[in-house]
Amino acid sequence: MEKYYTRACNFYYGNHSKKLVRKKNSLPLNGNSNISFDHIEILSRKNKRLIHIKELKKLSLSFQKKIKKDLKLITKRKKFSKINLNNSPIIMGVLNLTPDSFSDGGKYNNKMLGLLHAKQLIKSGSSIIDIGGESTRPGAKELEIKKEWQRIEPTLKKLKYEKCLLSLDTRKSEIMQKGIKFGVNIINDVSGLKHDSKTINILKNYKIPFVIHHMQGTPETMQKNPKYKNVLLDVYDFFEKQIQLIRNKGILHNNIIIDPGIGFGKNLKHNITLISNISLFHSLGFPILIGISRKKFIKDLSGINDTSERIGGTISSALFGMLQGVQIYRVHDVNEINQSIKVFKILQFN
Repeated sequence: MEKYYTRACNFYYGNHSKKLVRKKNSLPLNGNSNISFDHIEILSRKNKRLIHIKELKKLSLSFQKKIKKDLKLITKRKKFSKINLNNSPIIMGVLNLTPDSFSDGGKYNNKMLGLLHAKQLIKSGSSIIDIGGESTRPGAKELEIKKEWQRIEPTLKKLKYEKCLLSLDTRKSEIMQKGIKFGVNIINDVSGLKHDSKTINILKNYKIPFVIHHMQGTPETMQKNPKYKNVLLDVYDFFEKQIQLIRNKGILHNNIIIDPGIGFGKNLKHNITLISNISLFHSLGFPILIGISRKKFIKDLSGINDTSERIGGTISSALFGMLQGVQIYRVHDVNEINQSIKVFKILQFN
């Protein structure tokens, strides 16, 4: 039997959204009437169809059952440990304590510089600091555990006293376990929990929130001609499979975040397809995180090469994501993104 997918479309905001929800002319995203939608796109690997929510009754009973199940996940109010999703989008500030990350490698890999930058990210509007000691840029080789921990330990010790959530960007279960004992609140594993077989047990034993991230291949190989049958649906199926795996392993909490992994084993067309249709992932029932900060697709579209000159493209991508209800942004330029979100909200939600 052909598999179908449900994507929320045509979003409304602010007071106008609230009025539509009250009149039952739109459905609230995540139980929040400040943002709602009135159309859904029904997709399969062969075709797609856009319909108004009031046209659901015209579908067959089996189809209605499938769509209503997805809509329940899309509209259900999501509760996440220590994160207020009603105040989204939320900013996750990037703190790379590496000498070789693609954008800011070498800038903060000193314990004092890292701490000072983290404080500035918090002051600029970050609710979450994502700290990492291993570069996962295209072509990067795996770093040994001892060296990765040496890079992040001094800053982690200091950061646990700051008023923010700490996210740990690592693929290694040993680093995760050490970080959790230092006060880490969220695990952000870019391998999608596949790199280290012990990772799932760490997540289960400590009951810690985590990100399921999609990556095709490894950082060393991921950009060597990535291929998909249908990137949007292939990535969705990956998430479904990983969610089922963690449930089977006994992780029952819902403090899970979905990240489609822009630039991780994707070419320009793949990235654009995912960003343009990112609201599909709401039907998985978890908040969406997107990392679009200074990514290569911005250079490919705009012609500007240097990573420090991609702030405009990062802002426009973030605002586009807001129009599809993305809840969390992982970014370097926190002040600029936070400013753009505040202004956009007032203009759009008024």
